[in-house]
Amino acid sequence: MTICRTRRGLLGDAAGVTATLALAACGGQDSAIPNPVAGLRPDGTVEMHEVQAAYMGSGSAGGGTLFYRVRAHPFTIVGAGVGGIGLSTIDARGEVYRLPELRLFPGTYAQGRYGIAVGTTSAGDLWLQNEAGVIMRLKARREGLMLSLGADAVVISMT
Repeated sequence: MTICRTRRGLLGDAAGVTATLALAACGGQDSAIPNPVAGLRPDGTVEMHEVQAAYMGSGSAGGGTLFYRVRAHPFTIVGAGVGGIGLSTIDARGEVYRLPELRLFPGTYAQGRYGIAVGTTSAGDLWLQNEAGVIMRLKARREGLMLSLGADAVVISMT
């Protein structure tokens, strides 16, 4: 996917990838739905912090750190999408898969999300995949008041 793509094309691609990732997220190990990272070894880990607001549409911004090949690489996050209602902060940690080279990490990611936050009680997972095939599987801790079920296009840039 190139930067010149239209917003419609970007969200269309994001929706397709997100549907696949959302199905994987809903499926456990006993599920007939294949896990896109099953049998893969993580290439790195990430820690992220986002602020998300949603009322039918959603927007998010934040940053994080990629830990890859014994180095820390900071990045920023900006996103827009559909689904959910409320306002929350998200702290997420997880693994990065299919990252043979650092240059493949930044880009536009499709994000499949589900979860709920009421005060400091939360649950949910985040699955992200970019146009280069890099996948992040994250456990999210949310604070605020949010019901989240939807899809986003998230742009990650190295800082």
